Amino acid sequence: MVYVSTSVQDTLDLGMQIAKSLKGGEVIALEASLGAGKTVLAKGIARGLGIEDEVISPSFTLIQSYEGGRLVLNHLDLYRLEGIEEFEMIGAEEYLYPDGVTLIEWADKIAEILPPFIGRITITVAENLERTITVEGLAL
Repeated sequence: MVYVSTSVQDTLDLGMQIAKSLKGGEVIALEASLGAGKTVLAKGIARGLGIEDEVISPSFTLIQSYEGGRLVLNHLDLYRLEGIEEFEMIGAEEYLYPDGVTLIEWADKIAEILPPFIGRITITVAENLERTITVEGLAL
């Protein structure tokens, strides 16, 4: 499915819509350039799950987990990792088979060890700053 977002609110709303369909156990790769809106989408998913904590980009912490909603939300940002070996060194494999939901930014860095069935959300920014958001592998 392809969506066009013309505002932060559109992206938050799409995240909340995606959250409604999540049942637990999903691993979702968030693919986009820096500043494209991955964290905004993650905020919308968190809201849709009923999580009240402020969602922040885990760029420096690498992993943020949020509880308090109907599912736990794990948000990973692998931008600073070199690859699979570093991912395994921080003990992050457990997030690939969650009870809740795992969102992974820069998932291509660990592509070889991702579960066989993952969701994929790709955000592309146009010159007019509209975002085209493609959602694959998730039932909405």
